[in-house]
Amino acid sequence: MIQLFKFRGGVKPASHKTESSSAAIRPAPLPMHLYLPLRLSARTLAQPCVAVGDSVLKGQRIASADGMMGTAIHAPTSGVVRAIDDGPYPHPSALPVPRIIIETDGAERWCELRPLDRAQATPDQIRQHLRNSGIVGLGGAGFPSHVKLSPGVARIETLVINGAECEPWITCDDRLMRERAPAIIAGAQVLRDVLGASRVLVGIEDNKPEAVAAMQQAASDAADASISVIAVPTRYPAGGEKQLIRVLTGIEIPFGKLGFHFGVQCFNVGTAYAVHRAVAFGEPMISRVVTLTGNVEQTGNWETLVGTPIEEFIKLGRPKADTDRYLMGGPMMGITLPSVEAPLIKTSNCIIASSPALFPPVPPEMPCIRCGSCARACPHELQPFELYWHARANDFGKAQQYHLFDCIECGCCSFVCPSHIPLVQYFRFAKGEIWSRERDKKASEAAKARFEFRNARDEREKAEKAERLARAAAAKAAEAAAAPAKPAAATPAPASTPSTAAAPAATAGTPTSTDADAARRATIAAAVERARLQREVVAAKAAEGAAASAATPPATNPAIDPAAAPAAATGAHETAAAPVSTAASVAETTPADAAPESRS
Repeated sequence: MIQLFKFRGGVKPASHKTESSSAAIRPAPLPMHLYLPLRLSARTLAQPCVAVGDSVLKGQRIASADGMMGTAIHAPTSGVVRAIDDGPYPHPSALPVPRIIIETDGAERWCELRPLDRAQATPDQIRQHLRNSGIVGLGGAGFPSHVKLSPGVARIETLVINGAECEPWITCDDRLMRERAPAIIAGAQVLRDVLGASRVLVGIEDNKPEAVAAMQQAASDAADASISVIAVPTRYPAGGEKQLIRVLTGIEIPFGKLGFHFGVQCFNVGTAYAVHRAVAFGEPMISRVVTLTGNVEQTGNWETLVGTPIEEFIKLGRPKADTDRYLMGGPMMGITLPSVEAPLIKTSNCIIASSPALFPPVPPEMPCIRCGSCARACPHELQPFELYWHARANDFGKAQQYHLFDCIECGCCSFVCPSHIPLVQYFRFAKGEIWSRERDKKASEAAKARFEFRNARDEREKAEKAERLARAAAAKAAEAAAAPAKPAAATPAPASTPSTAAAPAATAGTPTSTDADAARRATIAAAVERARLQREVVAAKAAEGAAASAATPPATNPAIDPAAAPAAATGAHETAAAPVSTAASVAETTPADAAPESRS
């Protein structure tokens, strides 16, 4: 029996899970076109390896990973590449991103798949295989799984499989655990072996009894004593990485740290399932289970290809006439979709059709009364009201001092605020502004470095040119000085005029010739010295710049990568007034750089 612990804060919103959890997972129909964004996070862009007009097979790689954080992108079905252009992305900014458009042919012809032999493959080979298979976290910001499996600062003792699924309305993980539990357990074993962990803890909220029973049976059938399936109390956000680690292990993860610093690593159940399919069958990540619920005639969960247009997906549920908007994700951490023309991506776990009856308009924002409700509800023990004041005053330095980047944007503070202040939107605004300013600062420093390098190069070239001219002048003067002596040596002087024969020799040794040689040597030495000094100045400036960069602390908390943090608006508070950042700053707050697997 494993002892459970409590995390601080949290709320208990209405779950609304029974609306979509009763029916089994259904396959979504094949759309005519698939739209596959190449943007993986704010800093990661996959590189296309196909051209317009190419025929592709299902599972074929169409974009290669770029950089350590990159993962490959694959064709979800067979067809023809019709375009590589920019198109809408499921993000509040509605900014277009590069994409590949595939016209499907309906044949579903697979490429050659290459599974791995678990018994023979090394951890490095499995990590590389998962990267090439495009495996990312399916419970939060889509953090690359191969990165989380890489050796870290501490040895991993405990692997946590996150099946809490604490966000209201979402049931895709619930149905996945009910129907595919053995595959999830097999994927957990792969992850455990790569990490070298000694135990696996599967945490599931106790409002999913069928999922708990199915996972316990699968663990028992696997006859693996290292795996324990545990029902945890239902309390939002129990599916947050730090909260679930606290509940299962008692370990409190402090500010600026993540679970792996304390020997714990966390993966979502959907990720474990995808890992099993990639290793056992060689299948890349080309589909996922997506919940469709809310103001629709038919709710449920569908196995959907990545790249399916959201507009076509929502038709499966037959939205009602009074539907006014659509949310991607849950009402607490999800975002309002600016356009349903955007595609479903790997992190799209739920689409909610909203209506005024389901999500009534939020009352007007009132002044903060400093009641402290937000601080008591915050699972990270932050002071949301202080963050609010500093964000509203554009005092971003102070906001960072109050650990702005430790906020996981769970929405608990906004949920309990009696003044109906959209606190999370203020925090997202502040993060976006900080990231934007940091980006501008880096660009300015890079431009300054280029300018100084160009000036140093110009000075160096001038010094080198002066040195060359001095040497040329010295050589020319030496030739001119030596030229009169040659005829005198070739023509013997008459015997009757010895004084005339001695004149050239006397001229060659005159003080005037000595002074000219000394001047030439001084000119050359001065030019060489100038060149040496210029090189020293350039080297000093470079060293000073490197030291300044090393001494400057990062503007963001290392626990949260701004490239991975998705800018998302709290669903239940979208209509409240909130500050508006620039499009560029909002664009940087994309899914990628939130804490990895920040929620179930």
